[in-house]
Amino acid sequence: MKKLIQLSFIALLIGSCTAQNDPIIKVPVDAKPIILNVGMEKRVSQDNAFAFDLLKKTITSSGETNVFISPLSVSIALGMAWNGANGSTKTEMETAMKMSGLSVADINGYYQIMQSTLPGIDPTTKLSVANSLWYKTGFPVKPDFLKVNTDYFGAYVKELDFTKTWAVDTINNWCAKKTNNLIKNPLDKIDSNDVMFLVNAIYFKGIWRKHFETSNSKEADFTNELGAVTKVNMMYQKDTFAYAEDNYAQYLDMPYGNKAFSMTVILPLDGKTTSDVLNQLTADNWNNLIQNMPTKEVEVYMPRFKTQNNFLLNDPLKSMGMNLAFSDFADFTNIANMNLKISKVIHDTYVEVTEEGTEAAAVTIIGIMTTSMPVPQPTPVFRVNKPFLYVIREKSTGVILFIGKMGNVEKY
Repeated sequence: MKKLIQLSFIALLIGSCTAQNDPIIKVPVDAKPIILNVGMEKRVSQDNAFAFDLLKKTITSSGETNVFISPLSVSIALGMAWNGANGSTKTEMETAMKMSGLSVADINGYYQIMQSTLPGIDPTTKLSVANSLWYKTGFPVKPDFLKVNTDYFGAYVKELDFTKTWAVDTINNWCAKKTNNLIKNPLDKIDSNDVMFLVNAIYFKGIWRKHFETSNSKEADFTNELGAVTKVNMMYQKDTFAYAEDNYAQYLDMPYGNKAFSMTVILPLDGKTTSDVLNQLTADNWNNLIQNMPTKEVEVYMPRFKTQNNFLLNDPLKSMGMNLAFSDFADFTNIANMNLKISKVIHDTYVEVTEEGTEAAAVTIIGIMTTSMPVPQPTPVFRVNKPFLYVIREKSTGVILFIGKMGNVEKY
């Protein structure tokens, strides 16, 4: 019988919002855009298509009312694993991740530029990206696989004795340090068959460009997707925002900091559901929407909310075309000369939205083992008192960091 060897990948995405006693930040100068070549722009569109597809499939698979994911976290984690794949396994991963028409260098270059440029585009928004690779003492990982992770993902590489009790703490301490101690123990244990952990950590801390006054927040009704009415703390402000409406929904774009990052809230029209909106939402019509949103004064009613999820993404990814990677016929020989397959893709997330800003976190764990258009409204009111969708993105590139659906909001 072949010895089972397990290889795990962890991607960690985290953020926090401004505390009540943080100093007031002066309105910053608008961000300068990140300039991408044609290939990079194409990859952003592909990654956003992956984001919408993954959200749809995760909603269907999980059956959860509130679903929040980080497609960027999952994409980076899968990108690291993708570099270890070969043959049809690699092709199917490309199908699921919407990769097409780009070279290996183009794809890795995309991950490299996202990680090197996003953190510095807004000095008033804290965003850091860090990667690490931990492999079991004596595991024969291929040098080329280590090199691609250091060259393109900037990974810290460390050989570690997984049999020691302190090995788990070593990896978790790294995660805690890179996430401002917001995620301290993502790894609960190291099994005897584990041979590697790839870790991606992103830390995000942003405040609204136009914040909500706490004194304006009032108790209000929210009708959830089951038709039940609950009480929420409804924030309020009247100001100028990018705003649009089509036959499916109202769209409101609320920027953070120097406007590099923003949250776009998507509120279905009466008679429409979040599913109706998602079913017609593609990367192309999304790009057309966000690039052509006019600005106008809007009355905004937005509930404070937070939600936490834990997903097993095996089935959603399989339904997106990534089957071989989970099977006994998987080919990850670019990692090591062994028969490896993905055993699990776990995704943990957290989001909190308040008057000051947004806190968001996600953890993606990938285990591998061997086999035996817009219509304007005059004086619009944007009242988020029913299920809605929301997207957090970097505006100049358009890349989506987080995306979610709130089917129910409880008082917070």
